[in-house]
Amino acid sequence: MAFLCQQCKQPLQLDASLVDLAPSAYDMIVGSLPPQSPSHPPPADESEQLAHLPASPAMKAIWRAAVENGGSPARTTLSPRAQGKLPVRSPIGLPNESFVLLQDSAIRSIPTHPSPPRAKNASGPSKVVVNGKPPELPFVPDHPSSPLSHHLRSTQRLLNVLSSQTDIDHPLCSECTHALLTTLSRQLDETKKERDGYIAFEKEVKREKEREKDGIQKEEAEKRIRELDEEERVAIEQLRAAERERAQLEEEMRALELEEKALEEEEDEFWRVHNAQLLKAGEQSSQLAGLRAAYAADSATLERLERTNVYNDAFCIGHDGPFGTINNLRLGRVAGVPVEWAEINAAWGQTLLLLYTITRKLDFTFENYRLVPMGSFSRIERTTGDKATYELYGSGDLHLGRLLHNRRFDFAMVAFLECLKQIMDWAKSQDSTLEFPHQIVKDKIGESSIKLQFSQEEAWTRALRHVLLALKILLKWTTNGSNG
Repeated sequence: MAFLCQQCKQPLQLDASLVDLAPSAYDMIVGSLPPQSPSHPPPADESEQLAHLPASPAMKAIWRAAVENGGSPARTTLSPRAQGKLPVRSPIGLPNESFVLLQDSAIRSIPTHPSPPRAKNASGPSKVVVNGKPPELPFVPDHPSSPLSHHLRSTQRLLNVLSSQTDIDHPLCSECTHALLTTLSRQLDETKKERDGYIAFEKEVKREKEREKDGIQKEEAEKRIRELDEEERVAIEQLRAAERERAQLEEEMRALELEEKALEEEEDEFWRVHNAQLLKAGEQSSQLAGLRAAYAADSATLERLERTNVYNDAFCIGHDGPFGTINNLRLGRVAGVPVEWAEINAAWGQTLLLLYTITRKLDFTFENYRLVPMGSFSRIERTTGDKATYELYGSGDLHLGRLLHNRRFDFAMVAFLECLKQIMDWAKSQDSTLEFPHQIVKDKIGESSIKLQFSQEEAWTRALRHVLLALKILLKWTTNGSNG
């Protein structure tokens, strides 16, 4: 036998306590129920049945038309569930009904009888409500002799008894039972509040009766009535004032709502402008970051270029053993180390060009001399007196003409030394901290003569090395900004 929840129509599994319900427990449960009273008496006639029927007006109109056209009342009789909303129940057992459990051997020995046939009539089974109770239909189990069938029949009867005593059909599942208990608890709370109100009202009525018994005069009652009327009038005035204030507040509320809507629109516009400004600011920040990065790179490049001295790269002065060198060209000659005159002349050309570059950067003009840099064939010209020209390059030939040329070469080197002395003295006058390691006196620099004739090559080479050292110091002072 399958049981369904009468609310959600889901299949149920009965608890073991209901399946194995003892007869004494059944009697105790049924005996504890209150006597049944029909909450909805059946209607007297068909019109009342139709009025109480929970159906749509269209269905009621169809029913009336069927009756008026000669429909059989027996065929259109409302069901007991519709009449007074009484559910049709299975047979209800009496409270003192019980049964005896048989042993397995006894059950096996009981023969099985077929189920008795159900009586049918032409118009189908009739449903009649007697004394507000549904009729007891016979409950025939599949195996009447089985103890399980007896248990299920007792359980079914118990459920029918519960359904007949309440407005709720049974059985119910746990969820529907929980919802039903919640609803009943809420109804109980409301009923308790209503009961408390009635009790308070009853007490007030009793107190009024007691006061009347104590002899309240008519004048006092009339005075009390007038006081109550005045209180009522004041209360009505206060109520009207409150209503006027409420209307005023509602008007103010509508005005505030309009103002709020305008403020919301203004806020939306503000945020749109703000977001556009943020996007623009982001773009400008990106551009500014790019410009700053470019400025930093350019500043680093400028700083590196400022630290770079192009004159040191153009005129690289060093030494190679006993020789002073300029741009890797040796200047001088010593015994045992043959140096070609072409290299010496090129070195002198670079030396004269260096001195010429320094004078141009410092905007300095020599007295009595003018430098003419021409590479390996550079020369120095006098600007006063005989305005002679001295070639600053030599040769190793021994004929008479070349000897005279070498003598002019010595005059050119002495004139170069004189020009160097002039610019050194001027630099010292500009910067008192500037010092040179070798002093120039006439044709000597550092006790070594710069003339080649009638002199040893080692002394001449040493004097040329002192000249390059003085030019290197002068170049560094010129390019580091100490000269202003």
